[in-house]
Amino acid sequence: MSIVTVQLGQCGNQIGHEVFNAICSDVRGTHGLCSKKENESYHDACKERFFSEEESEVPVARAVLVDMEPKVISQTLSIAARSGYWKYDVGSHFCQKQGSGNNWANGYSVHGPRHKEVIMNLVQKEAEKCDRLSGFFTIMSMAGGTGSGLGAFVTQCLRDAFPTSFILNHVIWPYSTGEVIVQNYNSVLTLSHLYQSSDALLVHENDVIHKICAQLMNIKQISFRDVNQVIAHQLGSVFQPTYTAESDSHYSRNPLGDLMETLVPHPEFKMLGLRNIPQMPENSLAYSTFSWPGLIKHLRQMLIANAKMEEGIDWQVRPPRLGSSIPSSHSTNKPPHFNTSIANLVILRGKDTHSADLGSFRDPSLYPSWLSPQDAFKAWKTPRAFNKYEKSATLVSNSQFLLKPLDNVVGKAWNMFASKAYIHQYTKFGIEEEDFLDSFTALEQVISSYTIL
Repeated sequence: MSIVTVQLGQCGNQIGHEVFNAICSDVRGTHGLCSKKENESYHDACKERFFSEEESEVPVARAVLVDMEPKVISQTLSIAARSGYWKYDVGSHFCQKQGSGNNWANGYSVHGPRHKEVIMNLVQKEAEKCDRLSGFFTIMSMAGGTGSGLGAFVTQCLRDAFPTSFILNHVIWPYSTGEVIVQNYNSVLTLSHLYQSSDALLVHENDVIHKICAQLMNIKQISFRDVNQVIAHQLGSVFQPTYTAESDSHYSRNPLGDLMETLVPHPEFKMLGLRNIPQMPENSLAYSTFSWPGLIKHLRQMLIANAKMEEGIDWQVRPPRLGSSIPSSHSTNKPPHFNTSIANLVILRGKDTHSADLGSFRDPSLYPSWLSPQDAFKAWKTPRAFNKYEKSATLVSNSQFLLKPLDNVVGKAWNMFASKAYIHQYTKFGIEEEDFLDSFTALEQVISSYTIL
């Protein structure tokens, strides 16, 4: 089944381009380290997911590009076409000349309704090219105006137009030091609206990716492109074909459906975090060896200690001992900093995946008492290696990963709102104080639900 990607705003379009690049270079790589037959079925599954074939033989990305200013889209289209390995459909983009001025309300209340018909026609056209549509993958930032405001509006339109398709929003969390003075307002409005119409939100934090570039990839002067390539690699490690537990003989047919079924057991819990190991500069790979027990041990500790990357993990954090807890919904003896999960998915790629023991992720103490670990944990595997790594492991987790950043953003936005700072910038586009209050209420509910796990 195919996924239609909707790239929104500058950030969404730049990341979307890197995602297709990463997927394409992975498919073209001869490093699959698996049999020819295996490699071919991997190729076919990937092509069906992300590309449609044209007469020219160059795969065309199943994507719609939307921005309110033309520069980034025209760059993106031409760079992809010049690569010669894949391209965008020249008719699948929409841009304007004026931008959204980093104002969520402008994107949501003005540009959204004004351009709804054109944008949704492009999406419809792309969806009709799919033999079977798995759903939509939208890529957007929360800080600006177009990605966040227009992105939230387009997500609602997708939900109305395709009520039975899956929608996964990939959201970029802004730098905490700030890119835009009203980014916390924009973030609160985006998250609360997406929570109503999306099936799940997959979140990357700019601060975390920046650290990975600096400390793991050893990049001295970090550009947005470096950050975007790390994000694209992590997304590719989730979306490239794998065998699920149910389908050992053929690659998973419904990537988004399988992801939702595994990770979103309840509509109150939709925030997904992503961890991927190993990550290192290409020139270090030749000197490194990885074992499944080592990778899995690191990944599990990253999960329970809420570590953002494999360097600097707190190994002191241990799961609570079962049986010692007070039987209440939130037991008081939980160790500090312990990260409780609702659902976890581990994806292993590379050789000897069948020998990897993932029993430690089925430990009941990782999950609330009302969930059985058998339901809460799934593993997907493929013998085909991903992007130069002979062995790699990815964790997608619906857990308390994002509780602290969410609490911070809501707190900062509330402080500004309490003093009425910049509210007039939003009311002039029709977003009233009640709309802010509704958004705060919705997110406080999300925070509270994750806190009492």
